[in-house]
Amino acid sequence: MAETAKLQVRFWGVRGSIACPGTETLRYGGNTSCVEVRCGDELIIFDAGTGLRPLGVALAAEKKPVHAEIICSHTHLDHICGLPFFAPCYGPANSLHLWAGHLRPQTTLRHVFETMLSTPLLPDLMGAFAAKLDFTDFDAGQTISPYPDVIVKSAALNHPGGATGYRLEWNGKAMAYITDTEHRADELDANILGLIDGVDLMIYDATFTEAEYAMHVGWGHSTWQEAVRLADRAGVKTLALYHHDPAHTDEVLDALSIEVTRMRPDTLFAREGLTLSL
Repeated sequence: MAETAKLQVRFWGVRGSIACPGTETLRYGGNTSCVEVRCGDELIIFDAGTGLRPLGVALAAEKKPVHAEIICSHTHLDHICGLPFFAPCYGPANSLHLWAGHLRPQTTLRHVFETMLSTPLLPDLMGAFAAKLDFTDFDAGQTISPYPDVIVKSAALNHPGGATGYRLEWNGKAMAYITDTEHRADELDANILGLIDGVDLMIYDATFTEAEYAMHVGWGHSTWQEAVRLADRAGVKTLALYHHDPAHTDEVLDALSIEVTRMRPDTLFAREGLTLSL
């Protein structure tokens, strides 16, 4: 492998719960969860929120076949609603492989999408897709390998209905994708610590401040303060705060960014279009 090969991470959607376009969210963006990861030429996408649509537009503009591994943290609507608007779904030369670690044995990922992509919610879009689609369900805690040289470790997260966190390792680099999780009141989450140990990049659900969290206990989300505590304990190099509350405007996030970086300089609030090379 070439020495210049980098693990590239680009944010296409950084919001939680619901898309929030508007003049107050222009700089950080209003699309819901979607992160593109490039391991050399290999494409992995974490979550399929509304940010998946502009990613699809960019991929279609490359005018070449697309193979993508789409790894879902969970299947709440804000994390999967971008799939019917993902341009590569409609190209016969394309192939998409979707993964989820929180659904067995009650249901399957294929069934979730077949339900969403059918009447009365939508037209029968599964039948309209020209791309080859494959679905794999696994159990949180298992290790998967979407490409032969990419290792993805997983662990269960604390979220209503279940969710899965991930650690991706490739070419001597590691990143963690930890979204839609509620922290423990009395201790740092051992599952998360196992995924983030020494990673180059940790992406973490920082929906609330601690003051806001007090009014949202049980909603399944965390805080930037907990993210800092976890990152410090685990020796994380760069912390990217993610899954922003739709009520957090650009001005609010700017103010929080100043507060956060005083505590931990290697920390940022993710914004659409941000690209990191590891």
